[in-house]
Amino acid sequence: MDTKKRLFLLDAYALIFRGYYAFIKNPRINSKGLDTSAILGFMNSLLDVIKREKPDYLAVCFDRGGSVDRNEIFPEYKANRQETPEAIRIAVPYIEQILEAMNIPAIVKEGYEADDIIGTLAKKAEKENLVTYMVTPDKDYAQLVSENIFMYKPPRMGNGYEKWGIEEVQKKFDVERPEQVIDFLGMMGDSVDNIPGLPGVGEKTAKKFLAAYGSMEGLFENIHELKGKMKEKVEANQELGLLSKKLATIMLDVPVELEQEKLIFEQPNIEKTKAIFTELEFKRLTDNFLKTFGAAPTADNATATKTATKASNPAQFDLFATPGGGNKTEEITGFKNINNTSHFYQLVNTPLSRKLLLSKLLQQTSVCFDTETTGLKALEVELIGIAFSWEAGKGYYLAFPEDQEETQTILNEFLPFFENTTIEKIGHNIKYDIKVLSNYNIPVEGKLFDTMIAHYLINPDMRHGMDILAETYLNYQAVPITDLIGKKGKNQLSMRVIELERQTEYAVEDADITLQLKEHFVKELADGKLTELFNNVELPLVSVLTAMEIEGINLNTEYLGSFSKELSGDIESLEKAVYEQAGEEFNIASPKQLGPILFEKLKLVDKPKKTKTGQYSTAEDVLSALKEHKIVADILEYRQCKKLLSTYVDALPNELNPKTNRVHTVYAQAVAATGRLSSNNPNLQNIPIRTKRGQEVRKAFIPKDENYTLLAADYSQIELRIIAALSEEETMIKAFQDGEDIHASTAAKVFNVALDEVTREQRSNAKTVNFGIIYGVSAFGLSNQTNLTRSESKELIEAYYKTYPKLKAYMAKQVDFARDHGYVETVLGRKRYLKDINSRNAIVRGAAERNAVNAPIQGSAADIIKLAMINIHERFKKEGFKSKMLLQVHDELVFDAHKDELETIKPIIKHEMENAFKLAVPLDVEIGLGENWLEAH
Repeated sequence: MDTKKRLFLLDAYALIFRGYYAFIKNPRINSKGLDTSAILGFMNSLLDVIKREKPDYLAVCFDRGGSVDRNEIFPEYKANRQETPEAIRIAVPYIEQILEAMNIPAIVKEGYEADDIIGTLAKKAEKENLVTYMVTPDKDYAQLVSENIFMYKPPRMGNGYEKWGIEEVQKKFDVERPEQVIDFLGMMGDSVDNIPGLPGVGEKTAKKFLAAYGSMEGLFENIHELKGKMKEKVEANQELGLLSKKLATIMLDVPVELEQEKLIFEQPNIEKTKAIFTELEFKRLTDNFLKTFGAAPTADNATATKTATKASNPAQFDLFATPGGGNKTEEITGFKNINNTSHFYQLVNTPLSRKLLLSKLLQQTSVCFDTETTGLKALEVELIGIAFSWEAGKGYYLAFPEDQEETQTILNEFLPFFENTTIEKIGHNIKYDIKVLSNYNIPVEGKLFDTMIAHYLINPDMRHGMDILAETYLNYQAVPITDLIGKKGKNQLSMRVIELERQTEYAVEDADITLQLKEHFVKELADGKLTELFNNVELPLVSVLTAMEIEGINLNTEYLGSFSKELSGDIESLEKAVYEQAGEEFNIASPKQLGPILFEKLKLVDKPKKTKTGQYSTAEDVLSALKEHKIVADILEYRQCKKLLSTYVDALPNELNPKTNRVHTVYAQAVAATGRLSSNNPNLQNIPIRTKRGQEVRKAFIPKDENYTLLAADYSQIELRIIAALSEEETMIKAFQDGEDIHASTAAKVFNVALDEVTREQRSNAKTVNFGIIYGVSAFGLSNQTNLTRSESKELIEAYYKTYPKLKAYMAKQVDFARDHGYVETVLGRKRYLKDINSRNAIVRGAAERNAVNAPIQGSAADIIKLAMINIHERFKKEGFKSKMLLQVHDELVFDAHKDELETIKPIIKHEMENAFKLAVPLDVEIGLGENWLEAH
């Protein structure tokens, strides 16, 4: 039996960077706006090693000041490395504090890298009869591996660390001895560390050379055996090769001592460590830490248990019974998953089991359900199955046959559950599931809980997919859909062809995870004071949007057909005009061909802007500055026509639902961090409205039939009204209260003229400032948007702030609040986190500061229209109107208004929109009617 004691040496920065980039798409931002991804990633790795390995000795090694020796012999060493991300620079002091609290030594030596420190200590430990494990993802350490020194590589995802001993290194690098890894790295170079290597030598060639010659020096002794260009390259670069080998060699003589007594792994200072975790808001990590060291976990523990029971698949007759024996206990490493976690998922596909399931469902107060369908378009798909779960680790899968009449019959059996108003229905993006059931006339009644929306409020800047949330909050890795049906493309299978047992495991796992996430998010919403916003705004809105999406809007395809011909003719004419002015034909849509025409042949500017690749920039902003040249104006118009044609005019008819012959956009409720809704498939919020041709697209949207007309209700200048109210700027508030034209009123005050003497240009400039201030417009920006010079723009902005002093004070106050708290809030308490508000980078910080002012304004406008939508929907439903709300486009709502109800619903819509939220400034709504959307707007 091996009695050697084990030393674990962690490469701090390698693990910190790895932790940071593991969360790069999904950063961990706490309520103070601090990006804690790197700290969390590193701590997960550290605790994982401690839990698995229970080291005898443990230390963490840091770089400090780079490698002086390597930089002396090769100044370009690591020169191509990007600047360390700010989140990592911030993380290191916290990690050092945590290590101190945990009584884990941090070993640092100025002028040396961590791999040199670890290499030196590992070799010294070997002489002291210790076994060393170098914890790092860095392959360079393979050169140090021996009988008593191992690499311990953390996994990128899922289970298991890789332990590299001599055999693993031999296989990985095709070498006889680990020391040959130095020659391997020297030959092929390393772009990360900027080690040049031998030109033309890659991984395969390096392995071939090592197999034949054993080392870099062996290769140089046998250059005569090489042929052609390779021989020339190797011969000419021997010095570079030897330099590269030296740079790749980990130093073993760093002036550090192996002080075994100081490296003994011992119990941490629990309270001190917990205090740091509390400051960083690491709830799950705290529980993980406490469990690791045998302390009592905190009350809201959501961490994975160390062992889990793997349940066998129960037989059909076990329905709703407690799972029996025959279980195997195994240790969980990394993420939990379906294979290492106790679960009881059962198929329901007989009349008796369905009856039993319904009976159980009706006894619950809260149930999670999740539909499995034949596709992604909720209003066009067929049901394959529904998963139900109301207890963690347990759930049932109701399978449906392909025959739709049979499916309808089975679904009708479950009507008592779905229409039961006392049972809460939980889902992840539950709007989709409700729409799917609407295809079968199955209503979903009762209180809803949507985990996607809940998480959107808790952390709006993260992704909200169920899989990523399971990994983040439950330490659980779900079965990816691609494991069942393959990747997107022509070879992807339908869920229908997947065997029922696999469907059951996959589908119920989703419902089970969603249920567990719900329990977690209820607490997070309460902690963030977001429960009211969630219950009173976002959840009721799910039902409103569902109804709108199901209703859809009518489309005049004949009109689009004729408009398509008209646009195609315009495109052809513009093409000819551009070719004539250019004196040749070319591809107008190709920047590579367009750039030389404009900037070399026609020489429109002296010093044209170029892209990173050295190509002339023909971006919109570049060309817009040159539109006094007719060819550029024609090109911009050509682009606009092409975009309108492809994005809307020719594309919209393809979006018609074959069953309803209407367009059903999908509103994304959990995308924009400001709280705004976004519209997709098709996007009806981005139809250009400022150009005549763009406006023409709106003509294609028409009423349901001759009994209806389109009604558009639009908030007038809602963002300006909100900023006036929030800033408590009396002058601006009074202008709105008196019903003045706010832009003319601002112009009169800023330019010091009587209201009736304000010129059109003065009003236009004041309007630009009024709206621009919200977005932090600068003198440079204002001069670009108006005919004013930069100095005139500067004077205008200064005069504006003098006119509205409280506005400037409010903006400064918002930025200060964001700096102190890391977030700003809307009128309903919606938080926008600003992780860069204290950045050292002025450009990055400036963007966060502008968001600190803009987000509460834009977000409050979004909150207010959501409240209006909920109230209007409830009124329409209560009074049984035939009229329906169809679209929301930022500050505008569009309705199919039944002509008999017009005089009743107009005042209702206006009242509910204007009184959705009380501000110091009155909200004003304009209503228009028309036989198409453009006319109504």
